[in-house]
Amino acid sequence: MKIVLLDALTFGDTDLSIFDSLGEVVVYKTTSANQVEERIKDVNVIVTNKVVISDELMANTPSLKLICIAATGMNNVDLEAANKRNIEVKNVAGYSTDSVIQHTFSMLFYLIANSKYYDEYVESGAYSKSPVFTDLSKSFFEIKGKKWGIIGLGSIGRGVANIASSFGAEVLYYSTSGVSREEDFQSVTIDELLKSGDIISIHAPLNDKTNNLLDYEQLLTCRDGAIVLNLGRGGIINEEAVAKIIDEKNISFGLDVLTREPMLENHPLSCVKNKENLYITPHIAWASVEARDTLIASVAQNIKSINS
Repeated sequence: MKIVLLDALTFGDTDLSIFDSLGEVVVYKTTSANQVEERIKDVNVIVTNKVVISDELMANTPSLKLICIAATGMNNVDLEAANKRNIEVKNVAGYSTDSVIQHTFSMLFYLIANSKYYDEYVESGAYSKSPVFTDLSKSFFEIKGKKWGIIGLGSIGRGVANIASSFGAEVLYYSTSGVSREEDFQSVTIDELLKSGDIISIHAPLNDKTNNLLDYEQLLTCRDGAIVLNLGRGGIINEEAVAKIIDEKNISFGLDVLTREPMLENHPLSCVKNKENLYITPHIAWASVEARDTLIASVAQNIKSINS
């Protein structure tokens, strides 16, 4: 069986040797759009994270049996075309839940404790010159007693809610699907969540209901001092609105996902004045060592399944 990995760089230093026992393997760190056709020629299995596999590419690869998406989202593969051509498409779900939950709190703690300021304060030598043992130039607050609004109460959102509750927060949530079900937490409208939340975290998929869900007018209703975290998908928050409002109002933002990734040069968020109220990470919430190991093991299992 011929297997090709098209964007192995997205797995970091994860051990990929598990694929060697499954067939003849070719690994590419990255693959541009104009390289795909040649690289998938005559293969039986494609492993892709974000490389797009179109109907035209499938048509030119008659040997193709399986497309393994090394992620949960499947929008980079033409599923209808694959079905028409009897090509199986398998993704991996649930592998990064704990990793994303952990990164949610990592981002929150960084912002809530003004970690950037205090790290630079000590590193600059200012602490060594201080007349007292402490520095309270930047205030920080506790999670206990605060209202935490969660947008998207799936497995990740629910995990965040449970930990937030253990810290003593009052958890509210907004269902982006509109599905009504019994939960341990209070369901509210998006307007109520934004107006009352001291901490707001997003754990929803990007779709017609969530695209541009938080624009300038919505963000303007957030409480003074609120922290907004997006660990769902870029596009749920209007980034130009964030760049504008962060210099107008005391709101902090933690973003692990952006509309375009990698981040565009000269992005509006690169030019904000209140940089201490902005924390961006390069789409890493999913990628703990354990999550990546689980992902690769699951992809390998998906490949094994076509011969079982």
